[in-house]
Amino acid sequence: MIFDLVQEKQQQGLLLHNRTNQLDFLIQANFSMKKKVIALISATLGLLFWFHLSAAEAPAQGQAAPGFSLPDQNGKVHALKDYQGTWTVLYFYPKDDTPGCTKEACSFRDDLRQLEALGAKVVGVSVDDTSSHAKFAEKYHLPFPLLADKDGKVADSYGALTNLGLIKIAKRYTFLIAPDSKIAKVYQSVDTSRHSQQIIDDLKTLKAGK
Repeated sequence: MIFDLVQEKQQQGLLLHNRTNQLDFLIQANFSMKKKVIALISATLGLLFWFHLSAAEAPAQGQAAPGFSLPDQNGKVHALKDYQGTWTVLYFYPKDDTPGCTKEACSFRDDLRQLEALGAKVVGVSVDDTSSHAKFAEKYHLPFPLLADKDGKVADSYGALTNLGLIKIAKRYTFLIAPDSKIAKVYQSVDTSRHSQQIIDDLKTLKAGK
């Protein structure tokens, strides 16, 4: 009987020891997880802070439009100087053949005659390559140039680049450039469903000198 009691106490002690070890393991694992979460949050905040500091500002109304020279979906190179003497709708967008970008591009396509009647040309820009632009333009019958800003330098010069290091995406910004190559209007909050009509209305106002 004494042996049985001793054995029972030993088993209880072993069980208590195992539970203590399990508790220590859970505490350590939880502490380790918290450290990882804190490190991840710190890295994310640091990246966002770096992005905020490094992002270029968009040129303001009245300033000279930054120059560019980029190929379109057909390989033809377009430069800002090619558009001197005419109104230019230079619109940056994130990605070919995505819902918002498709809606925006198609609205420009549908309203192109009205824009041209007001003396304006439409030019789209994203970081997609010329092959992607060609497929996008063919799929939706887009009759205006889509420029390939693969390294994002032009978008950055317009303050229209989200740069996360390995990932670069153009922001949905539009610049209405006057015939003298100065910025007439900046659009940084774009409603893709009515953006082209908004530009038509603004062009009419600007041309009327109001």
